[in-house]
Amino acid sequence: MGKLYGALAGLSIIWGMSFFFIKILVDDLGNWGVSFWRCFFGAFMLLLVMLVKKEFVRWRKIPFWPVFLVGLFNNALPWGLIALSETLISSSMASFINAATPLWTMVIGSIWFSTTLTKRQWVGVLLGFVGIFVLADVKLENILSENIFGVMMMMAATICYGLGAHLSKKYLQHLTITQISFTTLTMASVISFVCMQLFNRTPIHIIQSSEIILALIGLGALGSGIAYLLYYYLVKEGSAEFASLVTYIVPVSATFWGAMLLDETISAHMILGLLFIFGGVYLSSYNKREKQRIGGVENYEKENRIF
Repeated sequence: MGKLYGALAGLSIIWGMSFFFIKILVDDLGNWGVSFWRCFFGAFMLLLVMLVKKEFVRWRKIPFWPVFLVGLFNNALPWGLIALSETLISSSMASFINAATPLWTMVIGSIWFSTTLTKRQWVGVLLGFVGIFVLADVKLENILSENIFGVMMMMAATICYGLGAHLSKKYLQHLTITQISFTTLTMASVISFVCMQLFNRTPIHIIQSSEIILALIGLGALGSGIAYLLYYYLVKEGSAEFASLVTYIVPVSATFWGAMLLDETISAHMILGLLFIFGGVYLSSYNKREKQRIGGVENYEKENRIF
């Protein structure tokens, strides 16, 4: 279980910077341009990983529609929606709204995927959600002051994430972590490229800017390529609900990035929020830990190592 928490922490650190990179890129690339280049750089990074591991994808054996749906709902669509939302709301507010993902994941799972959750798990999710509000010192008047359309776009993105996590868990379990990540990002690249051509074409000379290139590498290669190896590891070895808990810790990561890079101060309510969040993560993953302890579940990493 320690490796699951390590992967969860590493993923939150990487994704904590994603909202910052999106804010830098969206004005120049447009929301679908951000989605496409993020998918493209992520898929390219995973291709390099596969070449090193000498792991190849036999496309004829890849289920087209499940990969298409996961690529749509877990990558192309939510990333386009997040970028669009950040043209209207702050990156901090976007990351706070993003923390609603575990709630939607559980609701979708209980309605459509026969997921049974304990009261303790529900308490953990709600505790983590409270921690987000404590961390951000969010007040009702602050939320209402943000552009309502931007808030709705971010909420739609969290619903997409919740659906995508369950689709991956149900239909792509027979694939390796690298295969899931590479095929879904490749499919998402195609989807978002079509949307980019239809709605906001990006002049190629813009991509030549060093600032844009560095931001794309951070957002795509790290935030999509390496990060999604960690994400699908959490889904397969843990659960869709456990993987979605990363959205609780991302605002914490973003807070520390801000303190280091922007000289922002860390206040008492941020520390208190951090304690709430980690308490929520612990409670929400309790059921999975008990199953592993009692049932003696084999370690997935023995069969398919990614580290």
